[in-house]
Amino acid sequence: MLVTLNEILPQASASKGAVPCCNVFGFEDAIAIIKVAEQLQKPVILATNKDMVEQLGVQTLAGMLLPLIERSSAQVCLHLDHCYDESTVYQAMHAGYSSVMFDGSQLSLAENIRRTKQVVEVAKALNISVEGEIGSVPYQEGRDHIKSIYTVPEEAAQYASESGLDCLAVAVGNIHRLSAPTSVIDFSLLEEVEKLVKVPLVIHGTSGIKESDLIKLKQTGVAKFNVGTSLRQALGYELRKVMAAEPEQYDRQYLLAKTAPAIEAEAGRILTLLAE
Repeated sequence: MLVTLNEILPQASASKGAVPCCNVFGFEDAIAIIKVAEQLQKPVILATNKDMVEQLGVQTLAGMLLPLIERSSAQVCLHLDHCYDESTVYQAMHAGYSSVMFDGSQLSLAENIRRTKQVVEVAKALNISVEGEIGSVPYQEGRDHIKSIYTVPEEAAQYASESGLDCLAVAVGNIHRLSAPTSVIDFSLLEEVEKLVKVPLVIHGTSGIKESDLIKLKQTGVAKFNVGTSLRQALGYELRKVMAAEPEQYDRQYLLAKTAPAIEAEAGRILTLLAE
């Protein structure tokens, strides 16, 4: 069933668990992740990132994912990941997304507040949740223009309060697209943010964080963890194995179906690790 972040994050933020937000890139990974969420009876967020939106558009992505979500017994949120322009955000809202992220992290604080607030006003009228970012979570590769700026607690409090957003992504040492868990999390900074910010917090770059740190993080006010790289690795590495083992096979549907167990295993690991 389709839900918003407001239906699943406040409870997670108040508990010792959190909800994974899984970037998906096609039917195969979306089906596998929803299947695991149903088996474990846990909520999950399916997110489409900037690359997918540029390739297919939000209308096509919503048309592909919403039928899978709506017939699922699990609570599933369809979320637009990092989006820097309002026009795409509004298109996603009207296409059926239940949640959006307006990313104004590269803007001044005042401009980030102003533009996020405008998005929130539209979203509330449509019962859609909104995520924003303060500070700036860098990328290991692929987004060289994105700065690395740690979140300032006082700015986070002002941004969350004045914009009216539903959850807040923070930069506390986490890094996007790390292929191994090498991030060094500043837990003291996160604690200062928690003291001042009243909405659920979000960590991006989960694949780059050690399991021991994830266990500590999920017991804080962090309610949403964005996961992409480890799921892409699961599919990519398994696909390589299958193609090497069965070189005579060429059918896309057959080959990708063979990757499902690997995706399910990684999704299961993430959902179980983040569960209360």
